[in-house]
Amino acid sequence: MAVELRVPEVGESITEVQIGTWLKKEGDSIERDEALVEIESDKATLELPAPVAGTLAQVLKKKGETVKVGDLIATIGEGEGKPGAKQAPASKAAAPAQAAAPAPAASKDAEAPAKPAAQAPRPAPAPATPSPAPARPSAPPPSAAPPRVMPSARRVAEQNAIDASQVAGTGPGGRVLKEDVMEHLTRKPAPAAPKPAAREAGAPAPPWTPPETDERIEEAVPMSPMRLRIAERLKDAQNTAALLTTFNEIDMSGVIAAREELRDSFAERFGVKLGFMSFFVKAAVDALMHFPQVNAEIRGKEVVYRNYYDLGIAVGGGKGLVVPVLRSAEKLSFAEIELRIADFGARAKENKLTLDELKGGTFTISNGGVYGNLLSTPIINPPQSGILGLHAIQKRPVVVDDQIVIRSMMYVALTYDHRIVDGREAVTFLRHVKGLIERPTRMLLGI
Repeated sequence: MAVELRVPEVGESITEVQIGTWLKKEGDSIERDEALVEIESDKATLELPAPVAGTLAQVLKKKGETVKVGDLIATIGEGEGKPGAKQAPASKAAAPAQAAAPAPAASKDAEAPAKPAAQAPRPAPAPATPSPAPARPSAPPPSAAPPRVMPSARRVAEQNAIDASQVAGTGPGGRVLKEDVMEHLTRKPAPAAPKPAAREAGAPAPPWTPPETDERIEEAVPMSPMRLRIAERLKDAQNTAALLTTFNEIDMSGVIAAREELRDSFAERFGVKLGFMSFFVKAAVDALMHFPQVNAEIRGKEVVYRNYYDLGIAVGGGKGLVVPVLRSAEKLSFAEIELRIADFGARAKENKLTLDELKGGTFTISNGGVYGNLLSTPIINPPQSGILGLHAIQKRPVVVDDQIVIRSMMYVALTYDHRIVDGREAVTFLRHVKGLIERPTRMLLGI
């Protein structure tokens, strides 16, 4: 009896999802709880497991289709299904063994291997010279479909003599975009190709050569549900909240010195590197305790204050920026913060974060400094009332005790909802964070 595979509930307020990559094909054998298909919601990409073992009988919804929660997307039948490439070589390998039996009756009893050997009435005539064993057929290639290459990407690849199927795609569904080919060219020297080159003999080839064509090409690629949701929420934040950003700069010398002193012993004991983020999480929690408006939110005509601190940490994922949440960050040690952030980052790249890890959050920290960003105005994640933006660390001349010295400085930005947070609280909040980071021992002593 066929078992129906339907779209499950994947989170509160999520009513539809997009079908991603099917990990199995029709007729393939599947095991219970084996991943069958990826489904993309506006918050995360999830793998839908098989409820029973059997055969993927029919795929009803293709990749890219939008379906509602509860829709039927496939059916699972009984039996083992097609064994694929694993069984084909075994069945073909049995043919040479049967060919060695000269009696035609041997093929009739092929299903009982021991019977032909016991009932062989005539000895096989010994050949004058041993015949060579039949060549074993090679195993069929893997059935994984090659990545889809967009037209402009294929054109640039052909002009630079590159196999586009070897380029890692970053587009939706793993599509290879024109930008992916260009990046591949910058990382790998382009092979010599016959073209009317005007450069001198022996001169190195440029990393990328613009295509010699006047054709103007546009490509329309559908936005993923996650990207659509991000765009919707950020625009809602700008339309609803009274956003304002205040800035300050922090001398990172104290934190850098602490990391240098404790880096090896910290990694040896806890199995993770001591980064900057744990210091800022601790400082932000302390500042939120002093200024509860920044940790609150507006619900209708009420302001909701909290006695817990769930900090969202923005990390780059496989399908875009995601913000997993450190629950009860006030209770976490430096090591626990670093371990959880490292885990979030690793699983975000593989789209393995769960919906529960992405929901909620009372305050967010975004570190654009890892990409070299020097200054920005981050947008809050509604219904939160604040977000702290971190930036790149640069050595700059500053005045300390009336002396010009070189220090490692970082600009920080706090964007806040002016409907609930006054400018005085916002500026003082940022100064509080600055004071803790510049004297990190205060966080250890709780002062």
